[in-house]
Amino acid sequence: MNRFAALKRQQRDVTAALAEPSQATPSRIRKPREGKRLVGGYFSPELSRAMNMLSAEQGISIQALLGEAIDDLMRKHDKHPFGER
Repeated sequence: MNRFAALKRQQRDVTAALAEPSQATPSRIRKPREGKRLVGGYFSPELSRAMNMLSAEQGISIQALLGEAIDDLMRKHDKHPFGER
């Protein structure tokens, strides 16, 4: 058997193992995005860099920063903040 045949067999074994459901992750675990909807927009590269820098400085995710900003916006318009982070 040449080395390419052995590699193909090894690749098939790995592919088959990945296709099998894992016992380590039970199906009852809730996915973090389940029941959520994307709210987004397109902004300048400068704003993107600033958000990434602020995220790194504060040690929190951009999603958390956006959640805080949306809560502030809701309060500004006398609406109940959602507090989602």
